[in-house]
Amino acid sequence: MADKIDKSKGASGSHNPARGPILVPIDFSSYSEAALLLACEFAEALGLKLVVLHVVHDPHNMPGYYAKMASKKTLTRMSDIAAEMLDEFLAGVQKRHPERAVLQAAEVLLVKGIPATRILQVVEKVKASMVVMGSKGETGIRHLLLGSVAEQVLGLAKLPVTIVKDHSKH
Repeated sequence: MADKIDKSKGASGSHNPARGPILVPIDFSSYSEAALLLACEFAEALGLKLVVLHVVHDPHNMPGYYAKMASKKTLTRMSDIAAEMLDEFLAGVQKRHPERAVLQAAEVLLVKGIPATRILQVVEKVKASMVVMGSKGETGIRHLLLGSVAEQVLGLAKLPVTIVKDHSKH
């Protein structure tokens, strides 16, 4: 469970040491982009930095985000693909929103594991002050069987969690 931190994108500077960064877990969806943009607004208003997180799913629990992955690739290869997708996703959002200085200076984390568990572990590790994440708002049988990562984080977190559902307003 090694963590990869891209310090080249991290903020070099100051944020209020009494308040941790805003953690934004992403899954490359439009909902994640909306959550990231809302988190930028919060971070700018509060003078905080952003930590953008992607959790590479355990291969037995993988929901199919890594479309480039062939069926017999290993977890190591999955991590490489996820890192590439994370870089592309973040670069695209940064390009579309160059005015967001906090986004340009975001720290980026890529970790392996079960999403809700690892998100909560990263909350502790980075001493986050809040979590902002997107959610599709699944319902029905799929939701009952799989649950929602956002719902799990919301239920277990000991800090404020904002769930972004409507991506059309950002």
